[in-house]
Amino acid sequence: MFDNLREGLRGALKKIVGASDINEELIDSLCKDVQRALLQSDVNVRLVLSITQNLKERALSEQPPKGLSRKDHIVTILYGELAKMLGYSGEVIKTIDKAQEDDDHALATSFFKPGKQNVVLMLGIQGSGKTTVTAKLGRWLTKHGYRVGVVGADTWRPGALTQLKMNCSKINVEVYGEEESKDAVGIARNGLAHFKDQNLDVIIIDTAGRHKEETGLLDEMREMHKVATPDLVLLVIDGTIGQQAFNQAKAFHEAAPVGGIILTKLDGTAKGGGALAASAATGAKVMFIGTGERIDDLEQFSPTRFVGRLLGMGDIKALLEMAKGLELQADEDQVKRISKGKMTIEDFYAQMDSASKMGFRNIIENLGMSGMVKEDKLDEMQVKMERWRFIIQSMTKEEKKDPDIINESRRRRIARGSGLSEPDIKEMIKQYNASKDFMKHSKGRGGGLGDFFRKFGGGGLGG
Repeated sequence: MFDNLREGLRGALKKIVGASDINEELIDSLCKDVQRALLQSDVNVRLVLSITQNLKERALSEQPPKGLSRKDHIVTILYGELAKMLGYSGEVIKTIDKAQEDDDHALATSFFKPGKQNVVLMLGIQGSGKTTVTAKLGRWLTKHGYRVGVVGADTWRPGALTQLKMNCSKINVEVYGEEESKDAVGIARNGLAHFKDQNLDVIIIDTAGRHKEETGLLDEMREMHKVATPDLVLLVIDGTIGQQAFNQAKAFHEAAPVGGIILTKLDGTAKGGGALAASAATGAKVMFIGTGERIDDLEQFSPTRFVGRLLGMGDIKALLEMAKGLELQADEDQVKRISKGKMTIEDFYAQMDSASKMGFRNIIENLGMSGMVKEDKLDEMQVKMERWRFIIQSMTKEEKKDPDIINESRRRRIARGSGLSEPDIKEMIKQYNASKDFMKHSKGRGGGLGDFFRKFGGGGLGG
């Protein structure tokens, strides 16, 4: 899904990744590419301009945190602005990430209150896929350990109850319904009474599809809300309607406070970005997205994972954690030496060792460099780190401080002590000198861990 948006944003990022210098002209070009990608995905014009204006101002004025290059910091700024577009503040994102790290079930518990039957009221216009999503939600909940019952209160669409029962039978979830009744509110009341004494965690009520202009049906929805007193109201919106999602969500929200949104039909639409942004603009968070026709095709929405996927970067916060890890493991003197191009061979090893502990493959993926570093080089990099450790341990303090004093006899002694060959020692010193020279010349140009791997990952460290 969102293939065009994904390609547009990744194309914009390539300009940053491949640039030798970061300047205002490059940032202007990045902003124009981001604008084009978002507008083509039907995101509101004002919102697009706000995002790119913030991106430019922050990219030009903010200083990257220690351990993070200017290039990589600009990527994190873009990520943050896109996440805000989806209605998520930094603190909310942290909460979601923490819950998902622990277990998806932990996040599910934030939706519902323990020790009681939680009632979920499903709303949406006709054709949004609400009845199908009701079964999908039942499936998602049962997979996460919840005991679920469903009430079929859609009395308007012929065959709605039959469809609901058929879908729910696949997941062994009971459906309460009244074939002949047209009293939707009464069915909801009776359904809740039916499940009251059963040992269930969540009761989902499917309702008739409504249009935001249909006053009578909106009145019925208000009455349904009073009777059901739901713990959570979920609004199902067809992702193909784009920016119209805002007015739709607003009308429903005024009739019954919407606690969350489920966007459907996002697997093949160019308007998905507009629907996501417009839905978030109502203040109700997008909780799930439908990604296909199967009953398992309901995905819990995470702004971190979603935006990371668009940018081709996996989970962006891993990038920040890597930078923080490097910062914590490097003392102030080490940072100063490296930034001034006076890196010692121990500083060189410390930086590479930190990266090794985080996993070269993990760094490559989260710096947006998948495809830029040869796959077969990653394992070689890890092996060479082990060899270099043995070599450095066999060196004297004077040799570590100034490798230039290592002559042929010293090299033979180090080779015997490390159990490696003299060419291995020459290679490590050559790589150290190249790294030292690179860090010195990249000072002030936005160079950092990302640039280091982009330069050497394609062959230097692994070749």
